[in-house]
Amino acid sequence: MQQQSICPTCGGTGSVVEKYCGSCDGRGTTKRSKQLTVTIPPGVENGNRLRVRGEGDAGPKGGPSGDLYVFLSVARDPNFRREGMDLYSEVPVSYVDAILGTTLKVDTVDGNAVDVALPAGTQPGATLRLEGKGAPKLNNVNMRGSHFVKINVQIPKSLSSKERELVMQLRKL
Repeated sequence: MQQQSICPTCGGTGSVVEKYCGSCDGRGTTKRSKQLTVTIPPGVENGNRLRVRGEGDAGPKGGPSGDLYVFLSVARDPNFRREGMDLYSEVPVSYVDAILGTTLKVDTVDGNAVDVALPAGTQPGATLRLEGKGAPKLNNVNMRGSHFVKINVQIPKSLSSKERELVMQLRKL
């Protein structure tokens, strides 16, 4: 009868630690914290993961370190809603501007305001499209989605007597 078992001295590794190291308990690796700066590329979405090569756990028996995976959680912006590469926002507009038309300043995700022509006769809930002003595509910053702007026409709840008179004159036309 034959029996095979793991060597009680080396634990099956084929080598014996001659000088015992108290800091690593003979494993050959120690745990330590490290501060890293990770560049987040434009266009990432909630739940994306980034791989940082060579910054993970130490490899066995002095081998190369593994990779560190960073899971991203993107905070919501109160002014924008994102669906893929497209962004959505809302802009309040007075009823006079909706009737006559005007130029609006619309904030974009880049932090710059752009001028948008609001055509005369714009209806409440109308949507304007700003092509190329949405979120960038991941790994291709030259390709961007659209920014859709919903027009919220603000109708006053009370009018002064002068305003009421002018609106009544408009009604008669």
